[in-house]
Amino acid sequence: MKRHVLLLMTGLLLILVVLGWNSRQNPFPQVEASEVVAQNALHPVVEERKNEWIQRAEQQGIQVVVTDGYRSVEEQNALYAQGRTTQGEIVTQARGGESYHNYGLAIDFALRTPDGELVWDMERDDNGNGKADWTEAVEIAKELGFNWGGDWPGFKDYPHLEMTFGLSLEELQAAEQQNT
Repeated sequence: MKRHVLLLMTGLLLILVVLGWNSRQNPFPQVEASEVVAQNALHPVVEERKNEWIQRAEQQGIQVVVTDGYRSVEEQNALYAQGRTTQGEIVTQARGGESYHNYGLAIDFALRTPDGELVWDMERDDNGNGKADWTEAVEIAKELGFNWGGDWPGFKDYPHLEMTFGLSLEELQAAEQQNT
């Protein structure tokens, strides 16, 4: 009898350990595409993690500034036109509806120097620890579950972070079509 109880308890403990491990591997709640497209703002989890990221970077002597978050389809189309049909350099490959910004799942950022200037310099080490502040900020963001545009194959978007919750743009677009 004792052996059966011991085996049962060991089995339950093993299940709890496995479930705990899995929850750490996927720190996000289950999110439906229809919930995301109804937002017109940063998703609450993205907003929470963004704020935590800024705070943790600041504790390392790095001042992160979010320069863009939720973006309307019209705003996205204006950015897409830049360097194509309007003045400026090309800054995006995504038309309206083709960016995670349009669903409140992405942010762009810069760093503020000690003298208050916004920079996108990936080599600066203003906190003086021998490591580029940009790299440190990105590492913190990744720890919090963000994907970094600098890791993308092809077009690199170094100031871009996103949380997709495993949702593809096609799923978000389909949900948006159903919502209208």
